[in-house]
Amino acid sequence: MKKILLACAGGFSTSMLVERMKESARAKGIEVMIDAVAESDIADQTPFDIIMLGPQMGHAEGDLAAEYPDIPVTTIDMMDYGMMNGDKVLDTAIELMEKGA
Repeated sequence: MKKILLACAGGFSTSMLVERMKESARAKGIEVMIDAVAESDIADQTPFDIIMLGPQMGHAEGDLAAEYPDIPVTTIDMMDYGMMNGDKVLDTAIELMEKGA
């Protein structure tokens, strides 16, 4: 089972998006674990297969990619984040995990 980690400044604004992503995964028959955490708690969540950052955390993408070179790190598209588009964010996560990018 793959683990998707969403991170934002406090870990709160991503919680609704996590629920939408879980709904999408259930509807598609995809087994994944999805958690939302504050940036400061990322290291406590290992192992995970991808880190997805809230748009407000995009500045940390390079540092996190260097810290976790073996997993994809990406910033969630601002429009998808704002619209809480769980389908699109889940699809992006799966695509990146499959590519290993």
